[in-house]
Amino acid sequence: MGEWLRYQPMDTTSNADPSIAPLTPTPEFLEATAALGIEFDPGDVERLGLYLALLLERNKTTNLTGIKDPDECWMRHILDSLTLLPLCAELLDGARVGDVGSGGGTPVLPLAIVEPRLRFTCIEATGKKADFLRETVTALGLENVEVVGDRAETLGAKNGPLRDQFNLVTARALGRVAVAAELTVPLANVGGLVALIKGERAEEELEEAKQCLHMLCATHAGTEQTPTGRIVVLEKRRPTPGMYPRRPGEPKRSPLGVSSGPSK
Repeated sequence: MGEWLRYQPMDTTSNADPSIAPLTPTPEFLEATAALGIEFDPGDVERLGLYLALLLERNKTTNLTGIKDPDECWMRHILDSLTLLPLCAELLDGARVGDVGSGGGTPVLPLAIVEPRLRFTCIEATGKKADFLRETVTALGLENVEVVGDRAETLGAKNGPLRDQFNLVTARALGRVAVAAELTVPLANVGGLVALIKGERAEEELEEAKQCLHMLCATHAGTEQTPTGRIVVLEKRRPTPGMYPRRPGEPKRSPLGVSSGPSK
């Protein structure tokens, strides 16, 4: 394997509890990232391992992930997150990436570790999860990450502080495409992209979301198959109408443009 896969001393900007040791990457993970052409800078792999160690430690008291096996975490959390790197690589230095429903920190924190030239915003409405994200950002010394503890519906509203602010908006496990689109598209700038990490039902959900995307002034730009799932990419073609997103909780209760949802 390439020289970049060897361990390097971790950056001294880490402020983590010294009693928490980074998890060791699995051979399967290293082989998968090599196959994808992912090259790590010195310290990246160890910092990713420290993130997982912090995640699993906090998961003992706060429900952050259902995946508790450390080896499985490398594939289902870290590799799954890093499949978004090709989209990040297309962004200019200093571009803004927003992540909706950040929860335990995927995909946003692994991406922020590997892409320090970009600015990331974690959007997480649950207080305990937002607290974990802030503490982990500090522990990992990630100066390119901010955490906003509020709902996407509020932040992306007509006069919301994060409406039209991001070059790329990401989301993982945020619900059906019709739900996730209403929560993410208003946050992207015109011409910006939304990347949704999805599973096997991606095409079915896209078909269901056709009217929703039309109402949000977004289009389906493509779906990428990855070793861990599918990435649905949306493009915001024009400004989102001011009525979207709807009130907090409404997108999930009544998915936009879906037959069982609003008729307008």
